[in-house]
Amino acid sequence: MKTQHLFAMLIASAAGTSSMAAQPLSPDSLSETERVQPVGQKKQGSAVLRAQVLLDRAHFSSGEIDAFYGQNLRHAIRGYQKANDLKSTGIIDAPTWAVLNSDTAPILVTYTILDADVAGPFLPIPANWEDKAKMKALGYTSAKEALSEKFHVSPKLLVRLNPGKNFETAGEEILVPNVADTKKLPKAAQIIVDQSDHTLSLVDANGKVMAQFPATTGSKYDPLPLGDWKVKGVARNPVFHYNPKLFWDADPSDTKARIAAGPNNPVGVVWIDLSKAHYGVHGTPEPSTIGKTESHGCIRLTNWDAAALAQSVVTGVEVLLQE
Repeated sequence: MKTQHLFAMLIASAAGTSSMAAQPLSPDSLSETERVQPVGQKKQGSAVLRAQVLLDRAHFSSGEIDAFYGQNLRHAIRGYQKANDLKSTGIIDAPTWAVLNSDTAPILVTYTILDADVAGPFLPIPANWEDKAKMKALGYTSAKEALSEKFHVSPKLLVRLNPGKNFETAGEEILVPNVADTKKLPKAAQIIVDQSDHTLSLVDANGKVMAQFPATTGSKYDPLPLGDWKVKGVARNPVFHYNPKLFWDADPSDTKARIAAGPNNPVGVVWIDLSKAHYGVHGTPEPSTIGKTESHGCIRLTNWDAAALAQSVVTGVEVLLQE
């Protein structure tokens, strides 16, 4: 089926409601007028989807691509505007669109599901630490979850983009955000984590912000350890060692446990160790929560943003944690 015909089938729905009028999601076919219309509070649909994909490719992530304007997207826009010497409003206005639209690659592309995408094994992840410790790996729970992370998209939006498609079948063609071949980041000179807007920024040797990711940055029980630190090391596909003494909300009956590696491991696919004991930057099994919930003191990113960060930093990189 041709892409334009698929677009005609895409129906947007409000998050958790049915009050929004039906409208097509067709970010690649927006008119020239539509491509300069503001994107801000309460917006959703094609223009928001376009903005999220373009920002993702520019390394100013809004987390999960979901076609809704929320706080993570607002912070991503503000970061992108500052980095490009634009007025920092958090709203995509005509000048911001002009810079974003210089990227002319398609917003959505057709992807053929591979055997590897559906190979599994796909197993549910138990809530209990003792049961988690019995698993040989904490992999994806479904092919849909794996594909969603691969293309930085919320599972709900992936389904909306592909009505009637079977994500468990190799050879099936689906529409996905065009983010898989984004250019890798150069090496960073500094990481800055800002608690005020829940972001992590990568800074080059000249002091320019070259990437920004939404982040979960501690809680009132485990506040972000403000100050200057350094990267001690980078571990990919890390094993997680659960110590209930380090968790204020641990069950009194919990004991220490070794949790196998995998994208649904509590620290996701990457652990970036900091010079502050027991603290690090890491991925998460729940990308939809990034920037919206609390952590046990560490800095959480989506798995894909954590992986991009890991490619850009090395041992010794300075880390500033600030309010």
